[in-house]
Amino acid sequence: MGKTVQGQAGDGHTFGIYRAEPEGTARAALVIVQEIFGVNGHIRSVCDDYAKEGYLVLAPALFDRVERDVQLGYCPEDVALGRAIREKVSLDDALADVDATARQLTGQRIGVIGYCWGGTVSWAAATRSKSFAAAVSYYGGGVPDLAGEKPSCPVLLHFGEQDQAIPLEGVRKLQAINPEIPVHVYPAGHGFNCDQRASYHAESSRLARERTLAFLRQHLG
Repeated sequence: MGKTVQGQAGDGHTFGIYRAEPEGTARAALVIVQEIFGVNGHIRSVCDDYAKEGYLVLAPALFDRVERDVQLGYCPEDVALGRAIREKVSLDDALADVDATARQLTGQRIGVIGYCWGGTVSWAAATRSKSFAAAVSYYGGGVPDLAGEKPSCPVLLHFGEQDQAIPLEGVRKLQAINPEIPVHVYPAGHGFNCDQRASYHAESSRLARERTLAFLRQHLG
């Protein structure tokens, strides 16, 4: 179990951060970027899981700019509310909070992993920030639209071939523009990593996690 601490962005905005620590000395650090459902039970469990792998993990509450301590489920009403809040948080503001979170991790090599909306934020962190040594994006819907931005660190991308929110045409375009970036497409839909969603796909989730851990070991040491 982790704990909630406080962060502060460059514009003075304060926000909550879920912090999960490993046993012993951390091998490196990770910033986990939420879906549109806030830093909910699923995201906290993701943080705890990476902490068990030896990482110091922080997950900023990006929705605190609109509403504090948002923790949503996955029913249609929660999806609608999450989308409404997300529309009020600009990509620049989200990235500012992610960068501020990374600044708490002095003396560490830092990776960033994002899911859903957070997958887009993690791509932007790789292309617009110098804070990260590696970035992983799970089904980031905005990534194909930002394909022309060049990452300053190694990036790993995961998508689902049955994801109706992210057409494969956009994924193929992304691959064509960035042939050096590993892009994995799974026989699954959007949100396949989340075991609390109907779209959860256990085998795809397992394989993506395995590839992510190998990628982190390679680039974070």
